[in-house]
Parts: sequence; structure tokens; C-alpha cells
Amino acid sequence: MAHAPAYNDDAANTGETRTLQIFRGDGEGGSLVPYEIELIEGMVVLDAVLKIQAEQAGDLAVRWNCKAAHCGSCSAEINGKPKLLCKSRVEEYDGQEIKVMPLQAFPVVKDLVSDVSWNYGVSAQIQPFNPGKEQAPFTMYEEDVERLYEPKKCIECFMCQDVCHVLRTHHKHPEFAGPRFFVRTQWLEMHPMDENNRLQFLKEGRGGVQYCNITKCCSEVCPVDIHITDNSIIPLKERVADEYYDPAKWLMRKIRGNRRNGSANGNGGTRASHKRAEIRTNG
Repeated sequence: MAHAPAYNDDAANTGETRTLQIFRGDGEGGSLVPYEIELIEGMVVLDAVLKIQAEQAGDLAVRWNCKAAHCGSCSAEINGKPKLLCKSRVEEYDGQEIKVMPLQAFPVVKDLVSDVSWNYGVSAQIQPFNPGKEQAPFTMYEEDVERLYEPKKCIECFMCQDVCHVLRTHHKHPEFAGPRFFVRTQWLEMHPMDENNRLQFLKEGRGGVQYCNITKCCSEVCPVDIHITDNSIIPLKERVADEYYDPAKWLMRKIRGNRRNGSANGNGGTRASHKRAEIRTNG
């Protein structure tokens, strides 16, 4: 929330002005306050907000860092839709009002800053990567490696969390991890070297994958174009369905007297050995 220097390149001024309505307030309430600024060629909304902070409202709170759409810090809502302020050009809203609000799925700290710390608590509850006892040398199939690239692009802007109606409208925070953490769980579950099993977390723990009804709104707002619904949520739903609702597996659990994969208490465990077929050892 540091101050950025005001623009002083007069040659870049367009001679036009725009009015931004920015939320001013905190968790107790607030209102939209209009600010008029001179437009500068190529200006993004973050530039406009920082210009207002530098010249008109020194106490305006906004979170930002890289200004290059890599850190996810400046996520907020423009006209009701989650956006990265540094990636949204003012000219895109020509002829429209520009209303800038904080993320609505999380508590407001001040002005455009939301408290997203809840997300880090969810992250801590997901079993970490566990490569087991497999030792090098080994090789992995190319297709198994390639499907890990997309989820690793996530910059944790939490815009997918913000737009998800399960969190935003229904406030299921205690029961639902949200799209960002389905992406992370997908990466872990589909990694050919990982030994842990997180299906209990998704089905009966705080994952709550069953609450998602595949609206794809999370995919639509992702700034790095992760296909969250198609490549993360649906595959995880399929794995949960196979594990919990496949008749053959249900019968085997009844016979063995346990819940899943040899874990009597259902609190996770390692994957069944047949799921390790993705790894081929050399020599």
C-alpha cells in the first residue's frame, strides 16, 4: 500500500478526463467516492488508482506489487467483476462508469484491500506433496508431466474464489475450499510421484467439491487462463465418484470393514498401489 509517484509526463496526457468511483470504507461499511483524473495514454485502472492516491486521497488503501499481472496482489472488482487492476485498461470502459470495489467474498480491511488470509488457512489443511520412498533414477510419461503445467500457473489472485457463488453468495467458507484449492489439489492428486490420497478431504473434509455445480465462472475470470472447471474440478469430482460411489469399491469396503484404501478412519492415507503405474523405473 505504498505510494507510487504521480505521472509527470505531460506529453502522455490525452487531454481527456474520467471519473472513477472508488469504495472508501472498511468492514463496518462505506460508500463509493467519485474522483476525476486526467487520462494518460495506456493507463490501466491501477495507474488511475495510484494517481488518485498520490494526488487526491493519500489515505486510499490499495494492495499492489508487481504491476505486471504476475503476483495477483491488485485483484479487486471493476463494475462488479473480479479483475486485476494492473491488467485492466481504462480505455476498455469507454462510455461506462468505472466502479472499483474490494473483493466481496472476503472481509474488507480498508478501501480496496480485502483480508484474504482465510485462503492460507485452507491451504494449510491440504496434505502436502509426498513422493513416498521412490528413488531415482526414474522416468515419467510426458503426458503426465504436461498436465501439471497448467495448475502451476496460478498466481493466487483469488479472483476465482471471489466470483464463486458458493463462497460469495452462500458463504460456505467453513465447508468449501473453493476453485483455487481444487486447482492445487488437482496438481497434487495427478502428480505421478505423489503418494497421498486427498479424496476424503474433497468429499467429507472441508474441500466440499460436491457444492460446485460447474458454472465455470471461476474459469472465466482467471487471468492466466487456467481451465479450472474442465481440468481441475470435473476430474476431481470423477475421482470422488469412482472412490465413493462405484458399486464394486463399495462392496469391497463393506467386506474389509474399512472406508477406503485400507484407512479405517477415513482420514486420508496413501493411494492404492495400482495408482502408481504412472512411474516407470529405469534399471
